[in-house]
Amino acid sequence: MEQTILSKVVLPLALFIIMLGMGLSLVTDDFKRVVKFPKAIAIGVLCQMILLPLVGLGIVTLIPMSSPELAVGLVILTLCPGGTTSNLMTYLARGDVALSITLTAVVSLVTPFTIPIFADLAMTHLMGAGQAIEMPLGKTIIVLLAITVVPVGLGMGIRAKWPNFAGRADKPVKILSVVFLIAIIAAIVKQNIDELPNFIAQTGTATLLLNVSTIILGFVIARFAGLNRAQQTTIGMEVGIQNGTTALLVTGTLLANSTMTIAPAIYSLLMFATGGAFGYLANLGRGDEEAQEEAPEVDN
Repeated sequence: MEQTILSKVVLPLALFIIMLGMGLSLVTDDFKRVVKFPKAIAIGVLCQMILLPLVGLGIVTLIPMSSPELAVGLVILTLCPGGTTSNLMTYLARGDVALSITLTAVVSLVTPFTIPIFADLAMTHLMGAGQAIEMPLGKTIIVLLAITVVPVGLGMGIRAKWPNFAGRADKPVKILSVVFLIAIIAAIVKQNIDELPNFIAQTGTATLLLNVSTIILGFVIARFAGLNRAQQTTIGMEVGIQNGTTALLVTGTLLANSTMTIAPAIYSLLMFATGGAFGYLANLGRGDEEAQEEAPEVDN
């Protein structure tokens, strides 16, 4: 697969399909939860949009990399929203799926505006003003809106008008999005095969640390905030499982830098294993804890 096909066709198409699939699972009530459950939504959004990028910046500062472009790719990943993968993993981990979908939807509406701003700042900080790649603000916002927000709205419109069709199409679309992601990662590996061992040696630890630390931080913060176990699990997943395809689009298509795609590609592989492990651990002893929470009080 040539780089031009990957960056100009496959990546945008894959992200469009992923966001269309998200739209097929959304209804207007998902956005109303922002008002109904402000505490859980606020914690999730703040963790994802502030805590996650700060952790990523701290990691690339502590773990030096031979190329600043590798570090930029990791930071750009932290600026991206969660995706349908975080929704699926939340479901498998017995988390609050409605909260997961709402957080993904809300953050996905904001990030087309925040990604270009903070990605530009990250490049200037990590690469220096002279080496930073120019990212046209207006064009980037328009492209991200067209490939993320528009298909979400289209999917919601399809579900509202043809709910049965949306229900049948939801699973195939999600499967197709995973297939696209795997194909993209395979193409990136092929393009960088000569330097891949060195890239993995440099970014593997950083991406794993980012993934694991943010999952744990999200879970712990939600726990200290008094959210229930299902919500704690959801916050952990949403903060720790990012939409790698969005990061690959920004780095590979909008910035046209193959080196920057390495960290998001490695992360996209690791997150399935770490997310699955977290889902299993989050449910250890959960039955006993829920039984204690639901046990009736006994008068003394």
